[in-house]
Amino acid sequence: MAEHLPLTRRAMIAGLGCACCTGLFAGEALARISPAAMRPLIGPGYRPTDADERGMWQQYERVEQEIAGSNLLITDPQLVSYLSSIVSRVGGPAAQDLRIYLARVPEFNAFMAPTGFMVVFSGLLTRMRDEAQLSAVIAHEAGHFLRRHHIRRWRDVRRRTDLFAIFAMAAGVGGAGTGVYLGDAVRLAHVGTILTLAAYSRELEAEADAMGVRLMAETGYDPMAAPDVWRQMTQEIEASAEMRRRRPRRGYSLLASHPAPESRMADLRASADEVKTGGRAYDRGRERYLNALGGYRKTLIDDQVKLNDPGASLYIIRNLAADGWNGLLRYYEGETYRLRGRRGDRELAERSYAEAVRLADAPPEAWRAHGYALIRIGRREEGKAALSRYLALAPNAPDAAMVRFSIQQ
Repeated sequence: MAEHLPLTRRAMIAGLGCACCTGLFAGEALARISPAAMRPLIGPGYRPTDADERGMWQQYERVEQEIAGSNLLITDPQLVSYLSSIVSRVGGPAAQDLRIYLARVPEFNAFMAPTGFMVVFSGLLTRMRDEAQLSAVIAHEAGHFLRRHHIRRWRDVRRRTDLFAIFAMAAGVGGAGTGVYLGDAVRLAHVGTILTLAAYSRELEAEADAMGVRLMAETGYDPMAAPDVWRQMTQEIEASAEMRRRRPRRGYSLLASHPAPESRMADLRASADEVKTGGRAYDRGRERYLNALGGYRKTLIDDQVKLNDPGASLYIIRNLAADGWNGLLRYYEGETYRLRGRRGDRELAERSYAEAVRLADAPPEAWRAHGYALIRIGRREEGKAALSRYLALAPNAPDAAMVRFSIQQ
């Protein structure tokens, strides 16, 4: 199990701000690009021959070295192997050349480099309901690689600025704007700046959508998972803004460079219908996904809740619970209310804790929270029994001595 995040929310968001704040909802909607029109432009073992593309690859090879040395990476072999298996499945003809890194950052983000490496933020895994939804994001990013979007956009931007100079500046910009030392967050911000300065046009995004949906269907995933992902993200952003009484902001998520208006949802649904073959059963892979996350799911949800964005957290938890409530989700529902701290939230939290411990898979912490809640309302013996249950489930917990003292009082 990974340790708790070594970064404060302020530091993390500040450091990643320059990585992800390319939120341009520009231009009119394009005509939908048919998945049938999308063909991979590269095959296995591709290497560039043009001088400018070779230079771009050299820069991104240095970026990959920087990412590989970050202590924000989750390196659990089984989990990384699982992600790699999905890349191999939906990566198209060049799948063997693709690599994936998982960064422990609880935001919804992923990006693809032209040299074949992909970075997925852990917040993406937090939000996905099944393997098909995860494959939708990975296939979309693979679509950028297969359609050579990086060099197409790179050449366009090079006509207007010197990206090679920006490579040298990006890390300094990431740190100077915050006034704090961000360590690995700045390194990821540096990387993200490089990868997002040449944000894709709406046409290239539409191509990646069409290519991704095609890759999903060809490999047996339900392509309807693609519009589901973007719908969920739009609703999460709106839920977060509503609770904060602010206008929705999409500037620091994957939606910054991947806008998701209703027209795009309609295009994704139409493309999914187009690529489906009548009578074929398509895979969602929910159980495989949950099994692959295993104990990490608790860490992922914990990281999200500790961001103290209750609107987003409650939306995520309830969206995951659409497939069925469990003890873990109920417990973190209670934690979200507790951290929000509005009038009546303590009672809502205690109700969630009580519902959590009725479920067989409640985490030990739910019994602790429920026990203290019972003691608070005068049901001391029941509360002490719940705390004893917590100690039985987590005898080596950091607060075990304190809980034992509470029981003795």
